[in-house]
Amino acid sequence: MSITAPHPVTPQSATLREARVPEGGLYEGTRLLRPFPEGWEERPYAHIEVHPQTSVIGAEIRGADLTRPLEPAVREELNRALLEWKVLFFRGAHLTPEQQAGFARHWGELETNPLLARGASDEVARFEKGAGGRPTYENVWHTDVTFRERPAMGAVLQLREVPPVGGHTMWADMAAAYDNLPEEVRERLDGASAVHDFIPGFARFTTREKLIELQDEFPPVEHPVVRIHPESGRKMLFVNTSFTTHIVGMDRAESDRLLAELVRQAHVPEYQVRFSWQPGDIAFWDNRATQHYALFDYAGHRRVAERVAIVGDRPF
Repeated sequence: MSITAPHPVTPQSATLREARVPEGGLYEGTRLLRPFPEGWEERPYAHIEVHPQTSVIGAEIRGADLTRPLEPAVREELNRALLEWKVLFFRGAHLTPEQQAGFARHWGELETNPLLARGASDEVARFEKGAGGRPTYENVWHTDVTFRERPAMGAVLQLREVPPVGGHTMWADMAAAYDNLPEEVRERLDGASAVHDFIPGFARFTTREKLIELQDEFPPVEHPVVRIHPESGRKMLFVNTSFTTHIVGMDRAESDRLLAELVRQAHVPEYQVRFSWQPGDIAFWDNRATQHYALFDYAGHRRVAERVAIVGDRPF
């Protein structure tokens, strides 16, 4: 006959050892995930089909012909979808560079960027990997051209050639990233501004001579750490690894610690969408509300993309 020993009773005086983890980490638990700002009126779409890819970011659009000028009603619905889902995907569009630029112009004036390789015109930037083009590296979470006084409102990217495996792009919703910050961190960011500079993001693949040539054209600028979306009114984190150098008014160590915590928010999978490209696919993203990351997991194969960017406003 065997006897099972009873479970030991923990004395009331017993103590639990300390289990300290570093501050500023990312922890498990329920996250606030809402695609729309509070009070947003959800309406049906009459001219396009919108197929969300996650609960907060990314939607595939069907029924829009991007090869022709957009009818006002279609443009309005695409803009509403952009505000709601932050990045829109169009499969198999196969636009010429002129058509791609024409589509982007429905949202404003187009940027030129002397730091990037030129495509068919000054407004078209061309990214070639494994093709002997000018090397660039976009495999870091970043928001485009925040070193400008008026960072891009959005961008339209088309893949001309894709590698046999890999080469995906990811986007992160920076409104969700802000929503889920601890209350004490949000209070600390109220009214804070940060300095953005092109040199850190481009120094790894741009000659020193080129950086010196352009540094007067692109002096450091200050933007709010938390910007207000000019159309939706939503608050969003607006710092990134590539271009944000420090928070104004903080010593370097304190600024580095806080920035490290803030830029880490883009790494939360619940805030992300990942897109697998086919030739001719288009992604149109709201650069005010997102960060993105182009995976470089296809070394030895070609990947060719072309991008046009739309001039934005000054963040507030």
